Formats: sequence, C-alpha cells, structure tokens
Amino acid sequence: MKKKINRVRLFAFITILIETLGIGAFVIFYFLDLFGTKSYVLPEYVVIGAASLVALNIMFMWVSAIRISMYRHRTDLKAAEVIGSDVQEAYNFAMIGLVVTDENDTVIWNNDLFKDRHIDIIDSNIFEWKNELRPLKEKPSPDNVIKVVINNRNYEVKYLSDAGLYIFKDTTDYETVYYYNKQQAPVVGVLSMDNYDEVIKGDDDYNDTITKAKDVIFEYAQKYGILLRKYKDSDYLMLFNYDTYCKIKDDHFSIIDKVRAVSMGEDIPLTLSIGIARDFPDVVKLNELAIAALSIAMSRGGDQVVVSPYGKEMEFYGGKTEAQEKRSRVKIRVLADSLINLINNASNVLIMGHTNMDMDALGSCLGVKAICERLKKPAKLVVDLKATEAKTRTAITSSFDKGELEDLIVSSKDSLDLIEADTLVIVCDVHIPNMVMAPAVLDRTNKVVVIDHHRRAEEYIESPVFNHIDPSASSASELITEFIRFSSITPRIELNPTYATIMLSGIFLDSSFYKSKNTGIRTFEASTILKEYGADNSVADDLLKDDFEEYMETSAIVRNVITASYGVVYAVADPNKIYDAAAIAKAANTCLSMKGIHAAFVIGKTSARETKLSARSDGLINVSLLCEKLGGGGHFTSAAATFLKSDLKDVENMLVNVINLHLADARADAKKRISQEE
Repeated sequence: MKKKINRVRLFAFITILIETLGIGAFVIFYFLDLFGTKSYVLPEYVVIGAASLVALNIMFMWVSAIRISMYRHRTDLKAAEVIGSDVQEAYNFAMIGLVVTDENDTVIWNNDLFKDRHIDIIDSNIFEWKNELRPLKEKPSPDNVIKVVINNRNYEVKYLSDAGLYIFKDTTDYETVYYYNKQQAPVVGVLSMDNYDEVIKGDDDYNDTITKAKDVIFEYAQKYGILLRKYKDSDYLMLFNYDTYCKIKDDHFSIIDKVRAVSMGEDIPLTLSIGIARDFPDVVKLNELAIAALSIAMSRGGDQVVVSPYGKEMEFYGGKTEAQEKRSRVKIRVLADSLINLINNASNVLIMGHTNMDMDALGSCLGVKAICERLKKPAKLVVDLKATEAKTRTAITSSFDKGELEDLIVSSKDSLDLIEADTLVIVCDVHIPNMVMAPAVLDRTNKVVVIDHHRRAEEYIESPVFNHIDPSASSASELITEFIRFSSITPRIELNPTYATIMLSGIFLDSSFYKSKNTGIRTFEASTILKEYGADNSVADDLLKDDFEEYMETSAIVRNVITASYGVVYAVADPNKIYDAAAIAKAANTCLSMKGIHAAFVIGKTSARETKLSARSDGLINVSLLCEKLGGGGHFTSAAATFLKSDLKDVENMLVNVINLHLADARADAKKRISQEE
C-alpha cells in the first residue's frame, strides 16, 4: 500500500510541476504580449481554462482517494482472512491487539484496539515504532514472547511469521495484581545479638551497650515498618513484606553496621546475626527457613545477614568482622562432656576428615581417637591414603608402624562393614557432606558429630547430634586440644606424644606458624598444652617442610604471577600437571609473603576432574567473601574454592570477574574490621 501511495504522490508532484510551469509560461507570454498573445487569447478564454484546470485537479484527487480506499479495503479483507473476521470482536473484548505488516515491515492494518487507544501506526515501520520487537522477526518461534510498554500499558507480543502478524496481549491488569501481591508477600526474619551473654555480664537490660543496641534495633524496625516480637532476651522475630525487604536490602542491611558501632571500642563487641526467609506463602515454613539461615549466620562467625529464598541458594550479606574468641573454659567443658557422653553411648566410633586430608584434619582426628582410647571405645580413622596430601601420607606412614596402622585406620570401603546401629561418626575439620573422606558413611548412620573451624557454608551435614563450628579457632586441632584438656573426666585424658606432635603440626599449618589473623591467645594455649603432652616442635615443623621437588614446583607456580589489581595477584599453575592441594596453598602463601601483596590467589588442578583455587590475605582484604562468590568459602584471611570439570582458563576468568566486581567490597569489609579493632 505504501508503494501505491508513493506512486500517487509522485504522479501528483509531476502534474503540479507541469501545471505550474505551464501557468508561469502563459503569464509571461500574456503580460509581455509575446507573439501577440493578447490579440488572440481573450479574458473569457483564461477563465474557462482556469476552471477546467481546477476541475481536472479535483477529478484527479477524487480518483486517487477512491483507489487508495479500494486498496485499503482489499488489505482489510486480507487481514480478516488471516485472523478470521468472526473473532475480531473477541480479540477486542480480550484486549488483544493485532498488527499486520508487509514484506518491508510496514504496518498495513491493525484492529480496533489500537484505534480505540489512539495508537496510529498505519504506514509506519513497526521497528521504527518499537525496536524491541526486532528479535521476534530475526528469530521467529511460537514460544518467543517480548514485553513492551505502550502509553503506560504493558503488552506481551508474539509474532506469526507466515502471516506477518503481531499479537499484542494487554497484561497491565495482571501485572499490576502480580506486582502488588509480590510486594505484599510475607517475609520472616529472626534477629539475634551475638555475644549477648558475654556483654550483659549479669546486668540484664540495664547494661548500657545492650540498651543502646536495642534502641537502634527498634528505631530501624519503626523506620521500615518491621513488626518485632521478642521471644528470648537476645532474639527477636521479624515480620514484614517483600517491599520492605527490598528497601532494607537496598540499604545494605545497615542495621548490622549501626549495632556494631554501638560497641565500638568495647572489649567484647556486640554484633547482630539475622536469618531471613522469603518467596513462600506459608509463614510457618518461612520461620523454619529463617531459623536455619540464622544458624548458618552464627556458625559463620555472626555479624551478618543470611537470606534464604525458598528453593534457591542462600544469599550472604555482611560477615565483615572476624569471629571473636568467646570460648570460656566452662563452655568448653560442657561441650567436651557432651561429646564424651555421646562416645560412651556408642557401640563404636568412626572418625574422618576431608578428602585431600591435611595435617590439621589428621591431627584433630587423632585427638578424637585419643578421647575414644581413654573411654576404651573401639574407634578407627577412615583414611584413604591415596586421598590424602603427600605430607600427611608421609606423616602417617613414618609415624606409625604397620601393626599400629592396622589398629588405627580403615579404608572408606571397609569402614562400611563397621557400621552398626549405635555407631557414632565424628567428622573433623569439614562440614560439607561431599567433601568428607567417605560420604557413604554419612548415608549409613544417623548419629553424626561435626567439629570444624571453617565458616559454615550453605551445604551442610544434615541433623548432626552434636555440632561445634567455631570460626574464631585457628584450627580443628586447637578445638580438640581444648576438649582433651578441659573436659571434666577423671583421670584426665592422656595424649600420645606422636598424636600431640601431629596436632601441633596441624596448628602450625592452619595458623601459618602463628602468622595468620585468626591466631589468638587460645592458639598459643593449645600449643602449650600439646607441648605438655610431649609434642616435638622440630618434628612438627619437619612434617610440613617441602622437599626439593615441592620447592621447585611451588617456585614454578609463583613465576606465573599476574597482577589483577593493586596489591592483588593470582597465578595459574601448569594445566598439564596434577598438583597436591598443599602445593597450591603453599604457592598462595609464598605470593603473600612478597612485599606489597595484600591478597593472593592460586589456581591449579588437583585431579583430572577437580580444579582448586586457594586464597590468602594479610587481613587488608576479606578473601572469604571473594571465594564465596565462586562457590567456596573459608576464613577472613584464608579461603578456597573447588571446581569440578572446569578448565583452568574458565576458573581464571571467573576469578578475574569476581575481583573486578567485588574487590572494593572486600577491601571495605577489611577496613571496617581494622577500624573496629583499633
């Protein structure tokens, strides 16, 4: 149709041009009386000629209008054939707009919905009108739907390529209701004040710090319209809607920063842990999810918010301070006695650490074995020598003779035969199910103990009968050492000097020989206790020393160092080599020892299917937050992530992307932690 209109326009232009030139020539000839024009052209002839010209122009316009109308009518009939004229009214009733285009994407027809809404697009290019519709034609598919907004109304658009037909479905009312329901959806949170018992010191609500913190909490709740209900001295139930949740999320959950500021400079900081659940209509279920999220927040060291969207991965916010050493000897004694009671009631005990077992995992397992020996309870370590680090494997084979090893360890396959109805499984230095030495053992028993010092991840061993995760500890060996010394059992638990030496080596490893930021007073106390039991410093150190090949291997990795940002480096190991996990961690520590380096990351293959990333920091950057973005985790200054079937280049790209996006947050977290300590 547009072509015909253009032809009519061209013809009209040429006609008018000819008429204009003819009239101009006549005027010149007549008034200048060239060739005696006035003598034979009488005035009445001029009037008759002008009237005839006007009549011809009117006739031309009338004929052109009729032809355009006839063509438009034929186009209407063609469109009606495409969609069916008997259902056009139904489309209008259902607020469905129809637009037909020609081969040049020009709109040649639309139904009454557009006319009624004063949307005039006839003879317009549909992509010039709404460029968002272009993918519908470029990739035609019955399932392709694009949302557009026209005059403040929402439409979903589909395209039928065979008919050149665009179908616009008005979804404004539906989306308005959906948006309203989403904004009013219930959200449940549970708020808990960390270190409450230590701060209160028996003064209850008269304690000034507690009072100020509660004022901050209530002011924050009032500002955002959150309903608070106290159900424990330190805990509150929070009820609000999704709209409020979006607001406090955009505020970056500033309540945790405000409460932390209240106790700035105090010996024991008061912080908040918050668990939030959303995206489910049942508030009872949301309450369960919120409590579980709070448990994870507290086990990760507190001072953070954990959000649990139903059916999705958890989201973590905060975690800006290191876990504080809040273990008292009374609390340790209670925990140790609880563990001893569980061991006493078990028929036998299986003890295991994580795959690629390091010295800390081995040392903590040996410490638990010593407790079982004191209680005269049958116990074995579940160890696959092929699934241990090289240094750990050497420590096992060199420290125990063949007969001792038969009594001490059992393979993961043979351990399944030792499981009885009352078997107790104790997991040390790990809490993620698929990372334990023998995951099948967890599936065969319902009595599991978890003892770990890593910040709790979302994936977790379900329903342990005893759970002790303390991120403020430098190592799992430190935790077990305290259990051994401060339990109330008499006579006291004895510790084999060999066990004590390996446990001390585990503390050396995880505290980087007392140089890491998570080394505390209790780390030195635990080392002193192990010395009293006969631990040998020099032997513990020798167990961690590199041989020449390991040194060369580490040096080769470090030579590949790349600067990702100021003070941040990473290195990618040889993709054709399989490395021990300890070698990758050692390379990260070596990079960090260089002047001006505040964080170091090393990537390398630990098996044909597994790639490991090890991260270390001097405390100016929270590497745990960065590793969590990659699916891993760990401590503020020491973290890691594991990738299955991933190419080293892909992991490198993911790491660089995370550094670019989140390094500023990691630096800010560290800065706030340092300012709080000062």
